[in-house]
Amino acid sequence: MPPCAHSRLCLTGRAGVEHLVRTPCSLFCRVLRLTTSAFFLCVLCVPATHAGNQREEPLIDSVRTALSAAVHQSGPPTLVHADAKAAQAFQQWLMQTEVRLDKQLQRRKASPTPANLGVAAAPNSPNGAPDVLAHELASAPLRREFLQTVWYESQRAGLEPALVLGLIQVESGFRKFAISSAGARGFMQVMPFWTRVLAQDDASVLFQAQTNLRFGCVILRHYLDLENGNLALALGRYNGSRGRMDYPNAVISAKMGWS
Repeated sequence: MPPCAHSRLCLTGRAGVEHLVRTPCSLFCRVLRLTTSAFFLCVLCVPATHAGNQREEPLIDSVRTALSAAVHQSGPPTLVHADAKAAQAFQQWLMQTEVRLDKQLQRRKASPTPANLGVAAAPNSPNGAPDVLAHELASAPLRREFLQTVWYESQRAGLEPALVLGLIQVESGFRKFAISSAGARGFMQVMPFWTRVLAQDDASVLFQAQTNLRFGCVILRHYLDLENGNLALALGRYNGSRGRMDYPNAVISAKMGWS
């Protein structure tokens, strides 16, 4: 029952109840009209999906340890493969994914930056230009280093590299210096509060590729564990929209292009 009908029932007392009983059809029609209007109003007012808006919550020890270690590592990780077959599988994945990433970046150059996403100026970039590919995966070595780190951090967190790449595509469009309207930063749009106790509250570390990818992968793994492996709920929690399917559907759809 709408709030106005409930208030009317409380205020009119017994006489009001008798009146409402005598006019059930009229009341039902009014309630139906009010409920329908409220429903469509709520649908229209639902905010659009936006990048990384995780809720701050206490950290378990394993998450805290993993994130703390990432803050002190700046270079790409050194991959150690179990055997020659595993090394060959990685090289094949790397070659295929490099081609896909190059195409993705070329499409991005022709598209405007989303309204909900700003881009910080990179250190030492020409004229402080905020979104020039010269400092973001423009060369083959930079792309290879980025993908090597994605592979390492996703495997370390027990995630599919394709899922991590799909999430980055949706969250930041592979913009290393992206800042969302909610204040999230970097490739995986990590919220600054994660650095409060892990990096002396220095949110700038989230613009370091390996740190950002480590944080993002560990956080997503943490949310998957909280949601007992339910990917849709974990992605919703990562985005701050748990229970809604627009964001999980977008990430899962993007993941298909990297599989």
